[in-house]
Amino acid sequence: MILIFLGMGPLMSLKSSEQLIVNVKEQTWVDSVMTSLTPEQRIGQLFMVAAYSSKNEKHFREIDTLVSRYGIGGIMFMQGGPVRQAKLTNRFQSESKVPMLIAMDAEWGLGMRLDSSMQFARQMTLGAMHEDKYTYLMGREIALKMKRLGVNVSFSPVLDVNVNAANPVIGNRSFGESKEEVARRGVAYIRGLQDHGVIAVAKHFPGHGDTDTDSHLSLPVITHDMKRLSDVELYPFNKSFEAGVMGVMVAHLYMPKIDSTKNLATTLSRPLVTGLLKDKMKYRGLVFTDALNMKGVSKYYKPGEVDLKALMAGNDVLLFPEDVPTAIFKIKEAIAAGKLTQDEVDLHVRKILHAKYWAGLNNSKPVALANLQEEIDRPLSSVVQEQLYDHAVTIVQNKDRLLPFKNLDTLSIASVAVGVTEYNKFQETLGYYAPINKFSISDRFAPDTAFMKIIPKIKDNNVVVVSIHNMNMTPAKEFGIGVGTRAFIKYLQDHTNKKVVVVVMGNAYSLKFFENSNTLVCGFEDHPVAQSLVPQMLFGARGAKGSLPVTASAKLKAGTGVITQPLGRLKYGVPESVGMSSSVLEQIDNIALEAIAYAATPGAQVMVIKDGTVVFNKSYGYYTYAKEKPVTSSTVYDIASITKVAATLQAIMFLKDQGKINLDAKVSTYLPELKGSNKENIVMRDVLTHQAGLLAGIPAWQNTLKSIETKKLFYASRQTDSYPNEVTPGFYSIKSMEDSLWTWTVKSRLIPARKDGKGYDYKYSDLDFYILKRVAERLLNQPLDEFMDQNFYAPLGLSTMTYKPLLKLPREAIAPTEDDKYFRHNLIWGTVHDQGAAMLGGVAGHAGLFSNANDLAILLQMNLQNGKYGGHDYFTNNVVTEFSKKQFEGNRRGLGWDKPEMEGGGPTSSMAPQSTFGHTGFTGTGAWVDPENKLIYVFLSNRVYPDGGNNKLVKYNIRTRIHDVIYKAIIPKT
Repeated sequence: MILIFLGMGPLMSLKSSEQLIVNVKEQTWVDSVMTSLTPEQRIGQLFMVAAYSSKNEKHFREIDTLVSRYGIGGIMFMQGGPVRQAKLTNRFQSESKVPMLIAMDAEWGLGMRLDSSMQFARQMTLGAMHEDKYTYLMGREIALKMKRLGVNVSFSPVLDVNVNAANPVIGNRSFGESKEEVARRGVAYIRGLQDHGVIAVAKHFPGHGDTDTDSHLSLPVITHDMKRLSDVELYPFNKSFEAGVMGVMVAHLYMPKIDSTKNLATTLSRPLVTGLLKDKMKYRGLVFTDALNMKGVSKYYKPGEVDLKALMAGNDVLLFPEDVPTAIFKIKEAIAAGKLTQDEVDLHVRKILHAKYWAGLNNSKPVALANLQEEIDRPLSSVVQEQLYDHAVTIVQNKDRLLPFKNLDTLSIASVAVGVTEYNKFQETLGYYAPINKFSISDRFAPDTAFMKIIPKIKDNNVVVVSIHNMNMTPAKEFGIGVGTRAFIKYLQDHTNKKVVVVVMGNAYSLKFFENSNTLVCGFEDHPVAQSLVPQMLFGARGAKGSLPVTASAKLKAGTGVITQPLGRLKYGVPESVGMSSSVLEQIDNIALEAIAYAATPGAQVMVIKDGTVVFNKSYGYYTYAKEKPVTSSTVYDIASITKVAATLQAIMFLKDQGKINLDAKVSTYLPELKGSNKENIVMRDVLTHQAGLLAGIPAWQNTLKSIETKKLFYASRQTDSYPNEVTPGFYSIKSMEDSLWTWTVKSRLIPARKDGKGYDYKYSDLDFYILKRVAERLLNQPLDEFMDQNFYAPLGLSTMTYKPLLKLPREAIAPTEDDKYFRHNLIWGTVHDQGAAMLGGVAGHAGLFSNANDLAILLQMNLQNGKYGGHDYFTNNVVTEFSKKQFEGNRRGLGWDKPEMEGGGPTSSMAPQSTFGHTGFTGTGAWVDPENKLIYVFLSNRVYPDGGNNKLVKYNIRTRIHDVIYKAIIPKT
């Protein structure tokens, strides 16, 4: 080992010591490079110039010249794209005698500078979190992306304590106003970067947090003395030095109490850079200037002159020089004049070379271009990104305890989104949880009249969520919040009896405008991930965890934050957050598109839920093969026989939970009219498992069309009191139709009994659920559709799950089914496809229910949680567990629920465990719940369009193959 003294030490140690230890190989490499460089080439190592992969060849050639002729020591990449930057990195490095440090100013990730790249949270958002580990993880992810891109230096974190709310340049780039919190989070960020091979550069020394001027435009003045600086501004920097930060950036500030030289920025001040930073604070890492093209210094000194002053002040790296040749000339001139020595220059260069060795540039290799974008976009980054916003979202005020929304059947919610178009992630996510009356005003500065037009349209809503988007960061411009927005919110609060939830998707300082709001939420940023997570918090899918990192007003102090607990509603997140592979799940796309290409179905929805989180939610194709209207997540499908478990079975389980039915009792106990019939002795358990001897179905609709007279008896072309049931528009059935169907059901024959006298074999039947619906309605003393809506669908917030959807939804929201050429003689669109259910007006025990995938998933998640959902207990006992168990040998069914076949080849993936339960539907639907893996799979389609005989969905095993992919996507636990 070799001892190196006085600033020549390695950046790895970074302790406040005069004596630092260097590996022999490292020292040998540094010495050899120094020996190979001429004095002028050594000067070139001091410069780090800006490069833009977004610019043209002329710009690239200018950099080529600086590299090859002047031997610059580093490049800071600005705007561009990842692949273009990587190619330029290879180009420029190949021209350089000494491998260059490659830097980026990417405080919140590559997306700060590069297109098609991820943005993480800004530091004020991080300041709202209570756990520093997520800041560390963000540093890690940024470092890994940078390393893959050939970047060695990150100009982050910002360690400015933002004590000035009017600060125009730091603001939400700071962790907050508490020096301790800034220091703690800053150290976590530094460690995340440096533990993964990237040099962190703390900035903006000695502290840019208490300014009201932008140093990009002018020279801010800070009049604090050393006592104040030591107590506040320098505190985070001291902590970062103790933690081993490898670089520090000096700000362009005028601090007369440190150096009173007129118009001399701290960057150019020897008393500050050398006297304070190096001598007093004993910092031994790399010292970078802030960009030397900024007006804070360039306004007062010419190019070349400013570089020389920065070097003489004690800086190691001269960042963003405007004229490298002139600067080199000025430095050589100063050496010749005795103002500066070559030894002093060499000390700076040796520090830079030690940094290069640490970064691995002694074994520099070109950036591999193959799979670059894919490897930069590592899925785990999305998990971290989600975690950051999840832990930051803050309920600032919740005076009415309105949040999280709980009793959804008592709430009628309107959403007014300001600053976005009608298609936005925030309102889309709100709509996953409840019916939402949505409005958007894209112009943030819209006049009062634009807002007042909304007032009469929300008169029936008792809750209004006003979200403010696309804000700016400028205090002087009131963060981009228009007067009309503020007036609208105040009007709602003062002149209506509505509960108003104000959601600020931007700078926390702007909360001052809404300090009198009873319900106030801060999302900190208008990032799509934040737009998704804030609604999840509003509805209790996720708890609120954050607190304000800054004081927004006298009423809204730093540290303010209402913590809430989740209510067990579905979350929406990335697959890797629950141990699934997004790349494997993407294989679902190929199978779904294959189904459409082979005309197995014109369109479909696929949803996957793991551990209570929706990790896959995609729509494919169109309503019809004409390809006129694309399927979206809000498209509603006829779910056919899934009705059995999503309606009738829920009611039966409810009754069992209430102790009102005995599964081993005869059905005639509840339906006395069965006494004396061949169904007098059938048992509830047998009916629920399809082994009560019932026929698969009866030719009910055919019975009504035996003759013209019969048809006239049962149907009419106009809806009247005598013919109230809409079979399809323009076709109505007689009022007594349900009685007729029930009579035919009671009189229907049974299948032959088993020869061993042990009842009947399994025979799937719709008639079982004709009977079960009758039992449920008799005991509930209420029609099934009304009971389900009041007790399940409305409280669960289901906006599309319903019988008779045309009463609630426009026909355009519903996918059509069959072009019926034998019964109804028209395209079935918005009314139930099943003939028996249609004859009853759309409400039956075996069919008739419509839904999108999301609403069906919510119902199934409630079942997976044994009736607990959204803070409510829909079942108080574990009835779902009881009903979902296989009941008899030779019969795969549970009570009402379908299940996998023991030997495979059934309706589920062969990888689904035997505990799985669910159902399929004739229209091309399927839904499966796996309690062992806490997994739900929903597939909805209209495969019967335009012909119910289309069996390609089964022929090509589309649903089961997708189910296979879902299981393959589960990442094995190690």
